[in-house]
This record gives sequence, C-alpha cells and structure tokens, in this order.
Amino acid sequence: MLLRLPTSLPEAQECLAEGAIPVGGATLVWAAWQRDGFPEQSVSLREVPEANVLDAGSVGAAVLLHRIDERVPEVLRRAASGIGTGAVRRTATVGGNIVGSTLRCLLPAALVLDARARVLAAEGPFETDLAELLAKKPLLLSLHWREPLASGYHKAAEAPGGPPPLVVATAVDAGDRPALRVAVRDGYDFLSESLPCEAGPESVLDALSGMAIGALPAEAREVVRDQVVSVLERATER
Repeated sequence: MLLRLPTSLPEAQECLAEGAIPVGGATLVWAAWQRDGFPEQSVSLREVPEANVLDAGSVGAAVLLHRIDERVPEVLRRAASGIGTGAVRRTATVGGNIVGSTLRCLLPAALVLDARARVLAAEGPFETDLAELLAKKPLLLSLHWREPLASGYHKAAEAPGGPPPLVVATAVDAGDRPALRVAVRDGYDFLSESLPCEAGPESVLDALSGMAIGALPAEAREVVRDQVVSVLERATER
C-alpha cells in the first residue's frame, strides 16, 4: 500500500481524485484492512496545514487527540481526554473519531457547539453541517464553532465489554438570545436538542421532558438534569 502525504489542499484533492483512501491515525482502519485487504493507496492529512489548526474556534481533522487542550471549549477538551488510553490519544485523530468511528466520542461535543465542517471532495473544499458530514462522509478538514458562554461534559463509567457508556454534552451559545444545546450518546444512538434558555433551568427541563431526550431511562435523565442545571448556572455567572 502506498501512503501519500500531501502538503497542500490541491495535492490532497489530487490524491482523492486518484482513489486514495483516508487513513486518519490508522487506529480504526488498520484492523479492517488487515482483515479485508489493503487499498492500493491511502492518504493522510498530517502534513496539510488546514487539517492541523487548533485554536479557540476550530480544530483540524489531523489533530491528535492528546493535543486538544485549553484552547478549545471545555466540552470538547474533556471529550477528547476521555477517549481510550494515552497511547490511543497520541495516535487517534479528530477526523478518525468523528467520521471513522461508530462510537464517535467527539460528536456530542461537536453537536452542542453547533460546529460546521470544512471538508474536501474531489471537486474541492466546501463547508457543510454535521448531518451531511456523517451521511456522505467526505474527507473532513476541520471543525469550526463560535465560542460558547459555558459548556459541560459527562461520561459514565465504562463497563469492560459492555455497551458504549452514556455521554451527555451541554453548551450555552453566546448569541443575542442564548440557547442551550444538549447532546446525548445512549448506546450507539445520538440525540440532540436546542432550545431557548432565557426562562431558567426548570422551564428548560420541562421543555426537554417533552422531547426525545425526555424518553431516556430515568438514570440518564437525571444526569441530563444535573448537567443542564450546572451549565446554565455557569452561563449566568458569565
């Protein structure tokens, strides 16, 4: 297998046009390739500047998880720090987790940040939303968001060999009319809601109870409640 390492978007675009398969950090695809056979060529974005951005409003697809630090919102930082072992985080990439994984541990954080995706197709780069990113799986270059007033993250203890642990991510945006966003990973399912939060925590929780998140098991609903109250209190303090 030929591993191609483009250093610019035009070079990466050429790799895609010639059939190269994205490899990410190879933590997920390598086992599948060993089982099913290796492609003739693959492509990594680790040398492409646009895929390595890391600041208060963006993170590149080639950024290794262990590099995600205080420059990004709390919800994304804590999500990244809870993925796998230290060895995994030193190899796995943002793009591989969001697009290539069934667990998608970073997805709840991206959802509550209302992130937009910059992607690369054979025709060139363009911006899209997370729904299209996950449905069509173009090559992710980076995620971009607006800094929230406050954010929070909870991941339940993981049982060895069990289903993926519950994840609850929250954020309050900084617009003229602040909105609360909540995203939950329940098993392999993802739920997300956005609603105004000017009326206070109890009104927000009442509204959530009538949405899909309100149908979660009681233990999960209690976690959601605690996280919502906490993030709204911190947003009010700001």
